[in-house]
Amino acid sequence: MKVVVIGGTGLIGKKAIALLREKGHEAVAASPSTGVDAITGKGLAQALEGAHVVIDVTNPPSHDADTITSFFRDSALNLTEAEARAGVRHHVVLSIVGVDRMEGNVYYRAKLAQEKLIAASGVPCSIVRATQFFEFLGTIADGSTTNGTARLSPRQFQPIAADDVAAIVVDIALGTPLNGSVDIAGPECGAMHGIIGTYLRATGDRREVVADEKATYFGGKVEERSLVPLGDARFGRICLGQWLEDRRAQ
Repeated sequence: MKVVVIGGTGLIGKKAIALLREKGHEAVAASPSTGVDAITGKGLAQALEGAHVVIDVTNPPSHDADTITSFFRDSALNLTEAEARAGVRHHVVLSIVGVDRMEGNVYYRAKLAQEKLIAASGVPCSIVRATQFFEFLGTIADGSTTNGTARLSPRQFQPIAADDVAAIVVDIALGTPLNGSVDIAGPECGAMHGIIGTYLRATGDRREVVADEKATYFGGKVEERSLVPLGDARFGRICLGQWLEDRRAQ
């Protein structure tokens, strides 16, 4: 089976490509660096020729609000139009748990718009909503730090390893389209400030971590369960402790 991974040179994309090839599929990494641009449409027709499945794990090149909005809108439209012409049978997009429950977060708003465009396109699809990745816990801490203190929400948080994300995305991609969404999360749930505090201590970062009820999440207001699955979900196998041990071993 030919599977094209849009964003195939990024964190999740590389892992998905490797898993697909291990399973004996023809996996194509599509990104601007390989001559495929989902925003302009350049190279899409050629990349999708003969493709059965498309996995979209792309991210915008900047965090500017207008760039984020246009990136997800234009890529969704270009991809689904090209897929319809190529006869693609399954479009899988990686999205975010709570994407429809986060006030004030521009990125979430743009991802939700992307989801709606894909669902309305007529191409059979699966929307995989993931919680935050372990790989970005440090980034969250950095964005929440002032004068050496990280002020983080005490709300529920359930991050997941990128390896688990890639494995679940590939499993869904090789199955029957959901024509809906599924949440995926890590195996452990706890307070955000506690989990990120554990990560910082384990990586030798001694900055102070404070639980702050008013702390936002990249500008978005955080409710008790804004960032975790509310209903049925699929869960990864890798806990934070194991992930940290694996990183140290590497």
